Amino acid sequence: MEGIATSEFLAQRPQYSQDTRELQHYVELAVDWEATHGLLFRAPASDSAADSAADSAADSAATWQQTALVPAPITLAPSPIPRSSFDRVIALQPTLNTLFDRISRDHDFLVSTLQSLGTADEFTTRVFAMYMRQRSQGAEKPGVVGIHRSDYLVHAGAEPQAKQVEFNTIAASFASLSSVVGDFHRYMLERTGYAGLLKAGRVTSDQLPRNESLTSIGDGIAAGFELYGQPEAIVVMVVQPGERNVYDQRFVEQRLWERDGQEVAVAYYRSGYAPTDFPTDTEWNGRWLVEKSRAISVPSLAYHLAGCKKIQQVLANPGQVERFIDDAETAARVRSCFVGLYPLDNTSKGQQALHMALREPHKYVVKPQREGGGYNVYGDDIPQLLTTISDEERKGYILMDLIQAPAFNSVLVRNGELVLASVVSELGIYGIFVSDGKNVVVNKQGGHLLRTKAADVREGGVAAGFAVIDSPLLI
Repeated sequence: MEGIATSEFLAQRPQYSQDTRELQHYVELAVDWEATHGLLFRAPASDSAADSAADSAADSAATWQQTALVPAPITLAPSPIPRSSFDRVIALQPTLNTLFDRISRDHDFLVSTLQSLGTADEFTTRVFAMYMRQRSQGAEKPGVVGIHRSDYLVHAGAEPQAKQVEFNTIAASFASLSSVVGDFHRYMLERTGYAGLLKAGRVTSDQLPRNESLTSIGDGIAAGFELYGQPEAIVVMVVQPGERNVYDQRFVEQRLWERDGQEVAVAYYRSGYAPTDFPTDTEWNGRWLVEKSRAISVPSLAYHLAGCKKIQQVLANPGQVERFIDDAETAARVRSCFVGLYPLDNTSKGQQALHMALREPHKYVVKPQREGGGYNVYGDDIPQLLTTISDEERKGYILMDLIQAPAFNSVLVRNGELVLASVVSELGIYGIFVSDGKNVVVNKQGGHLLRTKAADVREGGVAAGFAVIDSPLLI
């Protein structure tokens, strides 16, 4: 439905029961379905196991924690998203893939933008230094593979509009499990019709979009293998130790084996986006070993840097999108997803943004050059941060308008337990881009992710414990 008014969208949203007795049957169905379809997390390590004095007991506990599983956090029913917004960002994703590929190839733009951070962010500084070193000392790569995710919240203006939260170029997670959650919601609709759960409104199969995200990541990596051209080469998936979201990654691994029956010459990073992933020089040396070789890194160092928040902020400046996209209409479509983004440096614009943030902090969010959830600063915490850090440190942050997403009541299942909450949903669109440096091999949207969180929780990460996995109900 094109151009639906916000009032109409809100009126058409389904109303779900909040009666815990009525809902318990659905929880049991959900947990059993998750267990039989791999919609699982590894259980968190217990304190008792960590503190065990006996080596044998500790070893036994560690082994148990490797095999103990819990259901992934999900919603019982799909959550409403305007169809017009969904269709628009799906169609926009190939353009965004192209935009960020061109950014990654514009050395002068990367240098001028990221050098403006100064030394405020040590981690980004080290990644940037490795990028510069790779340009002069590294082997020529046979191509690039981009596995991205552009995240949006639906802003409640006169018409609901999807506004970009961020563009992720590294470790875009949940592509596998998000597809499985969509299958779960389809199963629940077919089996139960949501009788007893649905109190008002409707849920029909044509409102549940198909999601190819489970296969798209593996197919993108396989396309990188074809560029590499060595059948005996291997794939390296770089993950965090103690990863609980392991099955989201196993789906990708299994897709590669199903497709080719062999491993491929791609280093796919599901970690490496935070300082905690590089506790010693050993980890930095490991990344350099990959970057100086012919192996295709996902992401490349240039793609990694292109995903920095500072790049997102500079793109919002007049003329910057147009630097990379000649067609005015296409550039305008990209810009239509932006909200206000501002520097927090010592320029006149940065000083103006600082005063805005201190005067009305509840209108904004302050973001560092960080991924992984839990780093953004909101509300009353903004003045506390900005008045205590130095001018140099402040360069490492950007200011962004807070997107006002409408809340609704939903039914969540976390650790097998029922949770009733007022929530908001964040929509992510995956993008797959593969190029040999001259020709584009793949450029497509790769499915979607919906994460739903309590309305009073600012962050949106599932693995970080802030949100649950969901799927869209198009209205």
